[in-house]
Amino acid sequence: MEKIPKTGIKGLIENWQSDVIAAVSVALIALPLSLGIALAAGAPAMSGIFSAIVGGVVTTLYRGGHISVNGPAKGVIGVILLGITLMDDGSGKAFNYVLAAVVISGAIQMLLGLMKLGRLADIFHSSVIHGILAAIGIIIFAKQIHVALGTQSDSPSIIQNLIDAVLYLPQANPFVIIISLSGLLLLLLHSKISYRFFHFLPAPMWVIALSIPFVYAFNFFDQQTLFFLEKEYQVGPHLLLDIPDTIMDSVMFPDFSKINTIEFWTTVFSILIITSIESLAIAKAVDKIDPYKRKTDLNKDLTGIGLSTMVAGAIGGLPIIAVIIRSTVNIHNGAKTKWSNMYQGILLLLFIVLLSPIMRQVPLCAFAILLVYTGFKLASPAVFKQAYNQGTEQLIFFVATMVLTLYTNLLIGLLGGLLLALVTHMLLAKVTIPQFFRMIYKSGTKLIKLPDGSFDLKISGIANFLGILKVDKLVAQIPSGVNVNIDLSETRLVGMTYMDYLVEYLKIQRATGGKVFITGLDAHVSLSTYNRALRISLNNSSTKLSQRQKRLKSLAIDKEYQYSSQIDWNTIYLKKFHYFEIRPIERKYNCLKGTFKDSNVSWEIADVTFNEGNAFTAETFNTTLMILNLNKKLPTFTMEKEGVLGNIFDRVMAFTGYKDIDFEMYPNFSKKFLLMGENESEIRSFFTDEIIHFFENHQIYHLESNGESLVIFDKIKLARTDETIAFIEYGKELASLFNKK
Repeated sequence: MEKIPKTGIKGLIENWQSDVIAAVSVALIALPLSLGIALAAGAPAMSGIFSAIVGGVVTTLYRGGHISVNGPAKGVIGVILLGITLMDDGSGKAFNYVLAAVVISGAIQMLLGLMKLGRLADIFHSSVIHGILAAIGIIIFAKQIHVALGTQSDSPSIIQNLIDAVLYLPQANPFVIIISLSGLLLLLLHSKISYRFFHFLPAPMWVIALSIPFVYAFNFFDQQTLFFLEKEYQVGPHLLLDIPDTIMDSVMFPDFSKINTIEFWTTVFSILIITSIESLAIAKAVDKIDPYKRKTDLNKDLTGIGLSTMVAGAIGGLPIIAVIIRSTVNIHNGAKTKWSNMYQGILLLLFIVLLSPIMRQVPLCAFAILLVYTGFKLASPAVFKQAYNQGTEQLIFFVATMVLTLYTNLLIGLLGGLLLALVTHMLLAKVTIPQFFRMIYKSGTKLIKLPDGSFDLKISGIANFLGILKVDKLVAQIPSGVNVNIDLSETRLVGMTYMDYLVEYLKIQRATGGKVFITGLDAHVSLSTYNRALRISLNNSSTKLSQRQKRLKSLAIDKEYQYSSQIDWNTIYLKKFHYFEIRPIERKYNCLKGTFKDSNVSWEIADVTFNEGNAFTAETFNTTLMILNLNKKLPTFTMEKEGVLGNIFDRVMAFTGYKDIDFEMYPNFSKKFLLMGENESEIRSFFTDEIIHFFENHQIYHLESNGESLVIFDKIKLARTDETIAFIEYGKELASLFNKK
């Protein structure tokens, strides 16, 4: 790890070049997104820009984070729409009332931070939060799809908006659709296009930039009638972004005259909850990808975000949130200190002053398609599938929260989802209401320091989201870098959010050199194979094996292999493989172990769970892999099936210094496999005729060498028993072949 950058003024002086370079990329993303988020929220376009500028400048002056970026985010769209709807009295001042709610929510947020209550965000059930985000995604999609199609729905109902999008499709404006579809294609293909020039600008800016030629081609500057397939369509300036001539013309002030109404306080607490939860969650996610492994002071960060939210609301801006995409871009472009956040805010100010004439030429549908794409990702079928894979009860929490939010409001959706989760936990634990809460708050959970300096954390009772604050106080007493055993054997129920917390702590402690073991779950029953799934331990319960586990156990007995169905959290050694270096493995289970006696090569086959992405964009995958521990030095390489877009990926890898290693004498091998590694000559020497023939005549697996061992897996799925047997035979032949070298 490099030397940690200095903080304060010294850090500004020392790292200003790298921070400014990163800020340029962030500002280019923030400009279109900030405008689009404001428009989607039913607010003036410039309110998004004000939020991004204040989030950059003010938050930097007082913050607990080191490298995150602050500004408006998709999460605020739903709460601002809610506030405008609730407080619209026909006076035209609905947004002014919302600005007052923004100021008050910021003040409360500041107070929570000063009271060191930043950890309160941990008690909200994760499936409930994802249900709210899915509802927000549907709201965004329902509102913006009409702008992207050139249609209009006046219904206040989100569901009716979606229905109208289908009903009004024959009336859609083809000239608007052409721009929207072009933008959508850019968003889908941007990551797959390898030309460096194309990646000079982020995808949102390309969508905006390439929409402008269409505006000139169709002449949106003049109100006129265009014909398409003998039908008339109206185009004109009403389809373009409308922003004031000067920034001062865009300033709006809060109106507190609704402060004594239920609608006002519903808006306040909706803003407060969403911005706090999302900001704190993203702060923790950014810490994970910070190359210097710095930790955010969550309480100070909450205070700083509250302060900047107050300032933003006072001048007509949206609430401030820590934003994951812009933070990730900031890190990947070399930012080192908090000052990069300030630079992006200043750059946005310059952009909007200098580029406002150009921005007035951008069609509204270009911003709309950005948000339609975002909304779909928040509520895509993959999100529902992920909730189902986490357990049937998690899907119920998720869907119930989403539906409640859509048909009522965000606050009721959140409270209803949490109440449903509590009732479900109570029913699953089969205890009375008084017993349930006693088992949470008077559970007997305790921390014990052992003579060797390690710690035992014995957790008892009901371990669900309400108990996280209690265990967090105990965990705070454990020094970094020490070994910890977390014993869950005396728990009646362990919730998914609680498991999320424990696994995150496991990662943090291991990063500092300590070992963490989670034990005591052998007698717990889970309704899902998900590694953090809800688990129940009832009287006289015993571990139940699935049919697949029974077959694996039978195979082990028959062949004299070792088999364990239990979860093993010790997966650090798998980080030595590049694939899992950037896709951290949380656990392994269903482990088969043995030794090929003819080659003296030990092997292991296990189901593993790994993560990809961060925060709310994270996805969890399960696969079965094989590890071959060879008794010799190997070249480092990766080998996998050539894809349909192989030529494109060849060019992409060439930019990073890698290329597909082909063998002219073996065109079939070169056609089937993408082979890459740093030392091409060493790899070519290793891949003898015999080895190449072996791969040509066997099933194609993903295969990677770290110089000591091989990891082999097929598709990202769990292997059947017959596939496991094939795995073993494949590994046996491969081990014998490699050991001849």
